[in-house]
Amino acid sequence: MINAISGDTDFIKGIKNSIFTGFVHSTFNRTFNIECFENGDLYTIACSKLDNGPNTLIIDVDNMKPMDIEVNDRVRVEKNLLYIGDKHTISIDKAAKWESTLPTYPSNVEILKLNLMKMKEYINIHGVGGGIKKNVITQNLFDAEVSNMLEKRTLLLLNELLNDRISSALPHAVSLVGLGPGLTPSGDDFLTGLFTIFNMKNSPFYPYRSFCEDVLKKAKTLTNDISYMTLKKAAIGKVRESIISLLNSLLVEDDEDLFLSLNKLLNIGSSSGTDIALGIIFGMEANIRAGGKVC
Repeated sequence: MINAISGDTDFIKGIKNSIFTGFVHSTFNRTFNIECFENGDLYTIACSKLDNGPNTLIIDVDNMKPMDIEVNDRVRVEKNLLYIGDKHTISIDKAAKWESTLPTYPSNVEILKLNLMKMKEYINIHGVGGGIKKNVITQNLFDAEVSNMLEKRTLLLLNELLNDRISSALPHAVSLVGLGPGLTPSGDDFLTGLFTIFNMKNSPFYPYRSFCEDVLKKAKTLTNDISYMTLKKAAIGKVRESIISLLNSLLVEDDEDLFLSLNKLLNIGSSSGTDIALGIIFGMEANIRAGGKVC
């Protein structure tokens, strides 16, 4: 028996109501993903070293590899227990419930402006290059061209958003889907950060958050299942705990907390954390440049 430490409220609810069945979609050293028969969504079982997230259950295991879980293993729920084939049983009895809740965009953006400057300086030094952030030293010609495409398309997107041309911004956002290196491509990670800002209540772009859903409608065939699921959740403001912690840190004067939160985000994946962080900066600066006013 393996105990769950914490988990997404809705995921835990589904297990308690015994309405969750599926199969193992993909496996990694620190996570494995389950495709749910009921709604087609992906759900993640993550090791204790990772943070909470949408559709995620954190279990008291350091590494998934010794568990010998295989793709297509059947998954079912019975009496508050999640069964992974005939190999493992996960109990949610002691799991703390977690829910993705974004902070509200501030009415006064002066602290936010200062923190964004500090955040950019930190990423320039500590961020991982090769995605949205260029890696001019070690890039080969192909990677350099992809990086140039990412830069060009993000700038085109920003220009349309700042000029209140949301419909014209759509194809530029869609052009980022699936673009770049990584299991979750850099363009997708960047959009995850941007979608998060669109969903902050009282932000200038909050009334246009349907833009995220419009991008999502075109994204399904452009990227992989795991990355698409991240975008699907971010489109409605559901993101992992480390992203929310950073947003909270950006709204207060506490450098230690800001850099601690930022560093945790930057450590996600290879360049994923950096790409998400740059999407957050992009979204925040777009809000500020759009007027910084509450809609």
